[in-house]
Amino acid sequence: MDHIREHRSVLAEAEKRLLIAIARRLPRWINSDHLTLLALVAMIAAGAAFAAIQFTLWSAVAVAAALAVNWFGDSLDGTVARVRNHQRPTYGYYVDHVVDLAGTAALIIGMGASGVMTPSIAVGVMAAYFLVSAESYLATHSVGVFRMSFAGIGPTELRILLAIGAFSVAVHPAAIIAGRQFHLLDVGGVCAIAGLAVAFIVSAVRNTRALYVREPLPQTPKPAKSSIGRVVPSCL
Repeated sequence: MDHIREHRSVLAEAEKRLLIAIARRLPRWINSDHLTLLALVAMIAAGAAFAAIQFTLWSAVAVAAALAVNWFGDSLDGTVARVRNHQRPTYGYYVDHVVDLAGTAALIIGMGASGVMTPSIAVGVMAAYFLVSAESYLATHSVGVFRMSFAGIGPTELRILLAIGAFSVAVHPAAIIAGRQFHLLDVGGVCAIAGLAVAFIVSAVRNTRALYVREPLPQTPKPAKSSIGRVVPSCL
C-alpha cells in the first residue's frame, strides 16, 4: 500500500533500532508470517491470563510475558519483511491489522471475564478501540498517512501500561475514589475510553479538514450583469 507510516511514540526511535538489530540476526527460516501468528497466539494467551488473574497472582506474570511475546511478533513481522526486502504491502497491511483486531478482542474479553473488571466497561473499551482503529484505517486509504501513536503513546507503550495494570490489579484490585470503592480495571477502562474518544475526535477532525482542503466544493459561477445593473443570463 502507498502510504506514510507516522510513528512518534516515546519509545519509537529506540524501538526501531532494536527491531532492526533483531531482524538482522533472526534465523532465515523464521519469516514475517510466523511472527504474525506468534503475535496472535500471544495476545490470546494474555487474555486467558487476565481471565485467571482473580485466582492467582502468577497470572500477572503470565500477562506480562504474553504481552512481551506479542510485542516481539507484532513489532518484528514488518521489520523482518523490510530488512529482507520481502515486502508484501497489501497482504501485510490487511493480515497485520486483522490479527491486531482479533488479538485485542481476545485480550479485552479476558479482562472482562477476570472478575476484576465490569463487563460493560470492557465492552466500552473494545468499542472505543475499534472506533479509533476504523478511523485510522480509513485515514490510511483516504489521507495516505497511517498514524501509529497519539500524544506520544503507541502500541508498545500501551503494552507496558497493560503489564503494569496487571501487576497492580493482582496486588490491589480495588481503588478508592471520593470515599467509594471501584475495580481498579474499571477506573483504567474509563480512562482508556475517554482517551480513545479524544483520539478519535481529534483525528477525525484533522483528517476531515485535510480532505476538505484537498477536495473543496466546486465554486458556483456568478451570473453576469448588464451595464444598467440588470442580471442577464450568463450565456448571453
